[in-house]
Amino acid sequence: MDAFYASVEQRDDPQLRGKPVVVAWKGNRSVVCAASYEARKFGVRSAMPAVRAESLCPEAIFVAPDFTRYRAVSRSVGEIFKRHTDLIEPLSLDEAYLDVTENKTSLPTATLVARTIRDQIRQELSLTASAGVAPNKFLAKLASDWRKPDGLFVIQPEDIDSFLLPLPVGRLPGVGKVTGDKLAKLGIQAVGDLRKLELSLLEKHFGRYGLRLHELARGVDDSAVVPDRPTKSISVEDTFEQDVLLAETEPMIRHLAEKLWSASRKESRLARTVVLKLKTSGFKILTRSARFSSFFLRGIDGRYLEAARKSGPWSA
Repeated sequence: MDAFYASVEQRDDPQLRGKPVVVAWKGNRSVVCAASYEARKFGVRSAMPAVRAESLCPEAIFVAPDFTRYRAVSRSVGEIFKRHTDLIEPLSLDEAYLDVTENKTSLPTATLVARTIRDQIRQELSLTASAGVAPNKFLAKLASDWRKPDGLFVIQPEDIDSFLLPLPVGRLPGVGKVTGDKLAKLGIQAVGDLRKLELSLLEKHFGRYGLRLHELARGVDDSAVVPDRPTKSISVEDTFEQDVLLAETEPMIRHLAEKLWSASRKESRLARTVVLKLKTSGFKILTRSARFSSFFLRGIDGRYLEAARKSGPWSA
């Protein structure tokens, strides 16, 4: 989906259409959840501090996020997907992989399926979506970003090399600043440069991820589209308008623990590790974790904090 949260806001409020919209709470410590394409022209991006977004685009209209509404729209998009295939792997509220090797509507090509889905989203939900069509998930993800917004891009098997090799290595999944710097020291700038490196050298410098880099440089990705992928983690957090002394955080931690426990009850699997993350006034992030038995977690109610303190990490 294109600028999903911001697009929903613009759809539902005609006065916001064509204007720079930033979905975020205003405040010194708020971050941008989404930005319309009008706001992106000023350099506003998701995860950017709201104050930074405001300085870049003083005319931006800030709208408080409404995740209940976004989830409802996301479900409607999912229902459109289901008309075409049951092999759907959601990545977030606004993105998903679809395997349409065999589709329910007997459309002859994946490109036609993508075009039909985009048309249905536009007609029924008054929103736009961009799609990437390719032989595997890795390439489809790259293709989906290629002609945003409201675009469709297809990578045919015979065109993989001409598309992939000129790309900067930073476009590969998992290549962030640290890995990018390591590759740069090896003289690697483009995917074509990466393909020239031997697997043994990549494994020497990047361990197990070296094999992944070797495969991605060749457009290889054998991962399947997995519907109903199990939840790996559940988290809740809060940002305070003013600094809070460590000695005063217990009520906040209890409140977050209650929200987390409530969310975990909706999952079929039982969690065993609890992690506490703390960001200091100097923007340093500290984490502590504790692993518990299933017996303890079934009783993780009001005694949560006391028991967790006795486990060790909380005293650090």
